[in-house]
Amino acid sequence: MSYSHLTITDRIKIETYLDLGLKSCQIASKLDFHKSTISRELRRCQNGYYAVLAQEQYDHRAKQKGRKSCLTPKLKKEIEKGLKASWSPEQICGRYQLEQKPMVAFKTIYNWLYAGLIDLDLSVLRRKGKSRQPKETRGAFRIGTSIAKRPKEVRNRETFGHWELDTVVSSRGKSKGCLATFLERKTRFYLAFKIPDRTAQAMFSAIEQLCRLFPKEALKTFTSDRGKRVCLLSSGGELRNSLFLCGRLFFLAERKQ
Repeated sequence: MSYSHLTITDRIKIETYLDLGLKSCQIASKLDFHKSTISRELRRCQNGYYAVLAQEQYDHRAKQKGRKSCLTPKLKKEIEKGLKASWSPEQICGRYQLEQKPMVAFKTIYNWLYAGLIDLDLSVLRRKGKSRQPKETRGAFRIGTSIAKRPKEVRNRETFGHWELDTVVSSRGKSKGCLATFLERKTRFYLAFKIPDRTAQAMFSAIEQLCRLFPKEALKTFTSDRGKRVCLLSSGGELRNSLFLCGRLFFLAERKQ
């Protein structure tokens, strides 16, 4: 039984086990950690457990050891006031720049939110932006662009934010449940969501969860195979509209790369 620090791989397993309905003591047994280690890990995540956010929290705490945080009570109150007024982190920073007042970068505000340092639920971000986004004028979004047309930075894994989609079936038994998996190409970071079946609607729900979990800058392109689920998503229009509004491209491939 281990008291050592959790790794990102451990945290991905914790998230998957939670999705499967396991208790903290059961997860501790499976990962060979003391139950108090898992309990503390889960208590730190106030808005639901997500492996990537838990890892960011851990990295942030490690960097802040011995350093004084710039998130003062006054700054925290001002940021929360802006978010409650339906301002995005970008708008908060922009307003303070116009008024020539000191303010941290908008990405820092996102990080504080994800780390639970701002006393607001992450849902405040999900209500932002859509009604204020400029109207798209580039024409209809065509889901299913050939993988050969992916930009060089995607092919060479030069930048973060390019994801591969797939599904994993856990068994061939009576249960239709499976995992929708997302792999970030540059870092090879792996994220999985439990979905009730392999239908297009279930996959669409998993993609929505990913979109809520990360800011727009971290979700640039998606690549998937030409499976039935993706074809249904393409013809249904929901995924097409969602990705188009977010300014993201969707590539189809035979998964040879």
